[in-house]
Amino acid sequence: MTVVLIVDDSKLARIVVSRAITALQPEWNKIEASNADAALSLVGSQEVDLVLVDYNMPGKNGLELARELRTLRPKMPVALITANVQDEILAAARAIDAVFIAKPVTEDALRPFVGTAAQLLEGR
Repeated sequence: MTVVLIVDDSKLARIVVSRAITALQPEWNKIEASNADAALSLVGSQEVDLVLVDYNMPGKNGLELARELRTLRPKMPVALITANVQDEILAAARAIDAVFIAKPVTEDALRPFVGTAAQLLEGR
């Protein structure tokens, strides 16, 4: 079973992302973390197949977390989600091979990332 980790300090934002993923991939199991430390703990303690990370969080921001995740799991699909659409953030996300998804998150915005991730995970 595919496990998706949704990392956002906003419970409402996690719910929105979770619902959109359920609409696209109803069989995927979703787990949540409210910060980078909790996310790293989950990735270290169980199998996680892909991660969606909010950029603006207390403590480590989403880019810092995405870099650590990339080190731990180089091939794992990672998406950075933010309303902070700046060229530097887009470039930094691309540099670590993370997909950028602008907030507010919708099914249409998630579809390309989820579709590509599903294909990668099928081939493993």
